Amino acid sequence: MESCGKEEPKGPVLHIVVVGFHHKRGCQVEFSYPPLIPAEGHDSNNLPEKWKYLPFLALPDGAHNYQEDTVYFHLPSLNEEMKCVYGVSCYRQIEAKALKVRQADVTRETVQKSVCVLSRVPLYGLIQAKLQLITHAYFEEKDFSQISILKELYDHMNGSLRGTTLEGSQVYLGKSLFLTLSFTYTKVLILFKLVLLEKKVLFYVSPVNRLVGTLMTVLSLFPGMIEHGLADSSHYHCKSSISETPESLDPARISPNNHTSVADQSQPSASPQDRLQPHPPSHTSPDSSESDWETLDPSVLEAGEGSEGSVKHLEAESGEPITVQPKSVTGQGQLTQGLVSGLEEDQYGLPLAIFTKGYLCLPYMALQQHHLLSDVRVRGFVAGATNILFRQQRHLSDAVIDVEEARIHVDDPELRRMLSLSTADLRFSDFLLKHVTENREDVFLDGTGWEGGDEWIRAQFALYLHSLLASTLQQDNEKLLADYSSAFISAWKITHNYRVWFSNKHPAMAEITPGHPFQGQYSVADVKLRLSHSVQNSERGKKLGNAVITTSRSVVQTGKAVGQSVGGALTSAKSAMSSWFSTLAQPAVTSPAPDSTASKQ
Repeated sequence: MESCGKEEPKGPVLHIVVVGFHHKRGCQVEFSYPPLIPAEGHDSNNLPEKWKYLPFLALPDGAHNYQEDTVYFHLPSLNEEMKCVYGVSCYRQIEAKALKVRQADVTRETVQKSVCVLSRVPLYGLIQAKLQLITHAYFEEKDFSQISILKELYDHMNGSLRGTTLEGSQVYLGKSLFLTLSFTYTKVLILFKLVLLEKKVLFYVSPVNRLVGTLMTVLSLFPGMIEHGLADSSHYHCKSSISETPESLDPARISPNNHTSVADQSQPSASPQDRLQPHPPSHTSPDSSESDWETLDPSVLEAGEGSEGSVKHLEAESGEPITVQPKSVTGQGQLTQGLVSGLEEDQYGLPLAIFTKGYLCLPYMALQQHHLLSDVRVRGFVAGATNILFRQQRHLSDAVIDVEEARIHVDDPELRRMLSLSTADLRFSDFLLKHVTENREDVFLDGTGWEGGDEWIRAQFALYLHSLLASTLQQDNEKLLADYSSAFISAWKITHNYRVWFSNKHPAMAEITPGHPFQGQYSVADVKLRLSHSVQNSERGKKLGNAVITTSRSVVQTGKAVGQSVGGALTSAKSAMSSWFSTLAQPAVTSPAPDSTASKQ
């Protein structure tokens, strides 16, 4: 991993941690190597304040219902660097009577423990594959005092992962798009747009392994996001520090020339006493105005691209406008550090600066982190949860993704309108579905070919995003952008990630052809797509589709018994089909009914 001009770290793995469940104290750290707090021993239960949720993340809620599970989670960095700490935890449980050495505090019938790796690099799948083997061996010892294997794991991982580049199949190991995503590709495109809009998106399913796999697979559709776009995705405040200054909202800290994390800076003009006083934002609601969070002057959007007046305030001290990306000096994929986003960017300005400035990525959220959903310093999130309480409190999220039922629940009618897919979008989704399905028909070449494979699918979404960005740069581009949905484009242009991207010039974008990849004249095939989309993704469409099937069966059965009843059954079928056509304009997201009363309303 690139050091970005700073001292090369000792190794990609920070700590190996064992978390257990104590019958009196609950989840707690039982072992850490090196110690989490250097002044204390390996067996200390104490934790750094910023990592107080570590035991509840590594040993997830409801883990006792599964023999084993895997968790991905993010922690804030303990040092001054703007870097996320990536956690991978493998959980197992074993019967207490099977232990060779039973310690005094083991009073339950089963022993539950997790072995966790805290890393500087987001190699989730690669770490998981190694960690599962070691966790299995650790449990096979049936003596948890044997910690030598854990120390060997630390040395082995730092040796094998050192120098590993964040590119290619190693980053996406374990993120199979076909196997992980139970959604249709129409809904995946809606999730893609939800993240671009920086909405509060909550994934819900059990077990945790399925939850984090689905969430991270969706994020892998964004070019460079997992490799370089999550560095500031866990910059949150623990509940005990809520009285501290919400520094990300301090106007003195919000500046286009700010190249580092907001929390990494100090305020020389303010005394320590002043900094400890709460300074609430102008909008105290979690739905506060975007202007409280933006780092760029609105004139950047209003002025034409390349206008000297719109970028004058973004010039660096050297006098060179930062709207021109410097040439890569690393030579690895032509990556450069974005002077506004602070992320490693390619020549197209990707990954987009989505998970920055208070927009969080939490693959798994513990119940103890519930306050983050309503924290005014958190402007949005993509998070995963298994506890039913998260799902019940839908008012704290803009969209709740029920992975088990493959449904996207959205309450806000305006947001549903933004997410309504255009005809070109439906063509794109149908194109993906057909090619993926055809590629899976051969049992001997299943998933091994390029076309229809995981890398091919990611390449299609990369093309979609490149074309979308290129279209926004065109003059008089209303017709081009209409193929992406005008409501969506209007909302996206005021997001933080788009404004950061638009503030810079990316010469490589000249190579991209503007316009939707599937733009074109409306045809009969599009009518069929819209019909199919409406039936599959609207509640009324599903009900009417089931009604048509039931009616058809009734026609056959009744026709055999009483031939005269066929005419009446056909009339009922025609009536159902007539009602079905009224659902054609329905979006692929649903407005949830939390209880029976809401359903009736």
